[in-house]
Amino acid sequence: MYDTIIIGAGLSGLAAGIRLAYYEQKVLVLERHTTIGGLNSFYRLRGRNYDVGLHAVTNYAPPGTKKGPLSKLLKQLRLSWTDFDLKPQAGSAVIFPGKKLTFNNDFNLLRDQVRTAFPQQVDGFDKLTATIKDFNELDLSQKVVSARQVVGEHITDPMLVDMLFCPLMFYGSARAHDMDFNQFVIMFKSIFLEGFGRPYAGVRPIMKAITRQYKSLGGELRLRAGVAEILTDDGRAIGVKLDHGESIYAKNVLSSIGSVETLGICPQLSPAQKTSIKAGEVSFCETIYTLNKQPKEFGHEETIIFYNNKESFTYAPPAEPCDLDSSIICSPNNFEYGLDEAGNPLELAEGVMRITALASPAYWFSLTPADYQPAKEVWEEKIYQAARPAMPDFREHILDIDMFTPQTIKRFTGHQRGCVYGAEEKILPGTTPLKNLYLCGTDQGFLGIIGSMLSGITMANNHCLM
Repeated sequence: MYDTIIIGAGLSGLAAGIRLAYYEQKVLVLERHTTIGGLNSFYRLRGRNYDVGLHAVTNYAPPGTKKGPLSKLLKQLRLSWTDFDLKPQAGSAVIFPGKKLTFNNDFNLLRDQVRTAFPQQVDGFDKLTATIKDFNELDLSQKVVSARQVVGEHITDPMLVDMLFCPLMFYGSARAHDMDFNQFVIMFKSIFLEGFGRPYAGVRPIMKAITRQYKSLGGELRLRAGVAEILTDDGRAIGVKLDHGESIYAKNVLSSIGSVETLGICPQLSPAQKTSIKAGEVSFCETIYTLNKQPKEFGHEETIIFYNNKESFTYAPPAEPCDLDSSIICSPNNFEYGLDEAGNPLELAEGVMRITALASPAYWFSLTPADYQPAKEVWEEKIYQAARPAMPDFREHILDIDMFTPQTIKRFTGHQRGCVYGAEEKILPGTTPLKNLYLCGTDQGFLGIIGSMLSGITMANNHCLM
């Protein structure tokens, strides 16, 4: 008998496991796949290492910072700043027709950009910023409020509204067209007020640090241990049954696999209870290019570009297989990694460019195995050409290409329709129709890499340590 079983060995589940194991609970983390990480995993292909989800870690803070989400996270997990070893971005941008807002980890740069590009809006931008700073996104009892409505009360230029929404939606919105204001605040703070960072070696050091900490505290981790069913008794979760039939019992079950996916493996719930939350629809295709040059060598210096080729921004599953009107263009090379032992700028061994576009789950799941690879090749080229106005042409420098689609996301995360950010409706308290069954991670509502770990910690504190 365990104190807590955690479903899913992603960042949220492992962070929850550390918190519980620290207080001497007997904890078991179960993972269906052969590796940890979930939405932020990694893989090796043709001799190269790839990060799956990590473009950047949000909520950046310099080492030693006393306040903020990253500092709080490290304290809760009893980890050091060197365990994450985040390096700041070089600088990013939002590009729309005729307008460009550059930003880095100093919020004053973005404010100056708004003042220059939208001089009539700067007072409203300042008032919106003050509203965001005063908002308590950790209040788990708040109701859903339209972010577009709140932002529209301060900013009247529709292009500036869309330029602010574009990065925040791309990096955290499960909802098409709009966001809950709570989610907007989380993303605004994490991207604009705090900023981007990245470990030199990608997501691996973070995953290794939290796994090592979890195991050092006595936590158990089982891979290839998918959960087929949540066991219940008189309306209460009492354990899980694995895919191969083994039953394991616990006082609490904490699931990080998503609300729809969690309720779907609770056979004692009624069909109405299981369908009370709808699966999300927002998904992506991403192409990762390995290059024989550093991006700066052919003129690409931004860390991340959020590009939109129309004056208005549409965030929704596209009618076409992929959206060709907007994209994220990211280079992991363009972080300030510091100096090597000889005093030269530390650089990744190879150049990398990543282009991400909204995708239609319906299209990608309709393909036969014979049609799937040809479709990837066609849409890789179309997405590349659509992003060309915002980046140099680097075709001649490509050494290797890999691409993932909604099919890939569903295969490795279990998320229905390959919806990266889960269901539109978030369950901030983390409760479910079953006693002793709780949610953490994507569908609890704290977003981003740091946010997902804080979600695991918060739900562990609120439900499993009380």
